[in-house]
Amino acid sequence: MEIISKSLFWVANSLLIPDIILLLILFGRALLLAGSFYNQMMVKRRNDALFGRKIKELSPASMEELKSLLPDKDHSLFVKYLRDLLTSATAGEAYSDYLLSSLENEVDKDLSLSKILAKMGPVLGLIGTLIAMSPALVGLSTGDISGMAYNMQVVFATTVVGLVISAIGLITLQFKQRWYAKDLYSLEYVSRILNGKQ
Repeated sequence: MEIISKSLFWVANSLLIPDIILLLILFGRALLLAGSFYNQMMVKRRNDALFGRKIKELSPASMEELKSLLPDKDHSLFVKYLRDLLTSATAGEAYSDYLLSSLENEVDKDLSLSKILAKMGPVLGLIGTLIAMSPALVGLSTGDISGMAYNMQVVFATTVVGLVISAIGLITLQFKQRWYAKDLYSLEYVSRILNGKQ
């Protein structure tokens, strides 16, 4: 029994370094996501101001006016699919449905990183906390205060980093889901007007 428990203890301790490395990688990725999220938010605000009113007041006669508002250098998903929808106005309802389904797939792909960060941050933080807690308790029982203090630093650091990763993932996920839902409704509305289903 002692051999089994020692083996289990050795396996658990050997996971601490990979856990910390994964936490650092995800933390870096979360910072990059926060930067791209800010940029996406600025683009979204500009697009809402530019297209919001025009889409609400859209009619078959004002399609060309909406098409002329499309910026050349904007590569956001909404503008990309709106441009495709307006330039292929004669393609029919089947193509419009295909475009909307493609948008849903791309949205799901864009949201996947936020979902991973929101779920994996706390998991990796908890794993690091529990692994480092064991040597800290051993140090406490043997009177090794400096060893215990070091391990407690690891315990708190992994927890905090994991929660920060999760917070960034959760916040970006909530905002992006609302943005994409609104974009999808707007594109469906444009599609219905294009296909004469007002």
